[in-house]
This record gives sequence, structure tokens and C-alpha cells, in this order.
Amino acid sequence: MAETFSLGFDTSAAHCAAALLQGDKLLAHRHEEMARGQAERLFPLLEEVLTGAGVVWSQLSVLGCGIGPGNFTGIRISVAAARGLALSLGIPAVGVGVTEAAAHGLPRPCRVAVPARNGEVIWQDFGPGLTSMPEQGTLHDLPAGPPLLSPVMPLAEAIARIAAERRDHPDLPCPAPIYLRPADAAPARDHAPPILP
Repeated sequence: MAETFSLGFDTSAAHCAAALLQGDKLLAHRHEEMARGQAERLFPLLEEVLTGAGVVWSQLSVLGCGIGPGNFTGIRISVAAARGLALSLGIPAVGVGVTEAAAHGLPRPCRVAVPARNGEVIWQDFGPGLTSMPEQGTLHDLPAGPPLLSPVMPLAEAIARIAAERRDHPDLPCPAPIYLRPADAAPARDHAPPILP
């Protein structure tokens, strides 16, 4: 049986990142810092990653996308892209939380913290008996817990690896965003136009 190709990507923060695996082997990785423009950059970046590795879309076996927590709009970009690609390619899409990706490959128990806005971090504890959910705060205000460890691989690579591990899960849910806070901007209220005589 041919080895699987797994594509992972993330736009949940001020970056656009992607990684491509063949089985366990990392074929390509790109990470570009950007405060804006992830929606316009994501698909060209994915194309560059695939082309650089000599892989075409139809060879992909699974997609992994970052589902947050993080930037509201950025999370929606990745989730929408993964859902659309999965549907068009007929392959599964796996949503991966950014803290879970940051903890991938680390010894347990551990705590991970990824940068967030305004000098805060998004953190979570992992290990036996630890059932914490992602939370946001400043590093010096975190409660006591397991040791804080740094990720051992880039975020997009971890997302691709987790997606590959879950690809054949029978009850694989559709990627859905993880939000810690409501959106910064509220949608406009729906006002009907005035009826003119």
C-alpha cells in the first residue's frame, strides 16, 4: 500500500503556515509571518508546498487544519478551506487545536503556551488526569501545574502528523472552530429597507 500524503495548515494567528508529510517523512514546510492577508495567501502557499515536493492535490490522503483558539477570522479561513478541500477531493479533514499541536510529541504531563494578542498566551495542560481546556492569560499569571514545555516541531507539521494519525477514525468530526472569546466585531443588525409609498 502506498504511503499517505498529509497536508497540514494553519492561519489561527499572525501567520500562514503549511506542512506536507509522506508517511512520517516531512517533505515540505512553510511558515510566513503576516498580520493580514492569510485568506489571499493560503491557497498559493499550499500550491507552493505541493509543487515544491512534486505532489498534486489528488495524491493527498488527509488534510489537517488549525482550529484555534486564536484569531477569529484566521481560524475561519483555515476551517473553511479544509472543509471545501475535503469535499472537493473526497478525503477527510481533521481539525486540530493549536495547543494540542504545540504539545504533540512532548512528554506528559506538560503545559504548553502559544503566543496570543496583547502579550497574552493560550495555554493548556496535557497528561494523565489533566482535563483542562485551552485558556488565555498572561504567562506570569498562570496557575501552578505541570512543567511548561516548548513545542518540538513547527505547528503545521504537528497538525499534519495528528491528521495522519486520525485519518481512519470512524467518527471523525468535521473541523469546527475553537473560540475562547466572542468576535471583536459584532455583525451588523439586519434592517429591512424602508417601504416607500
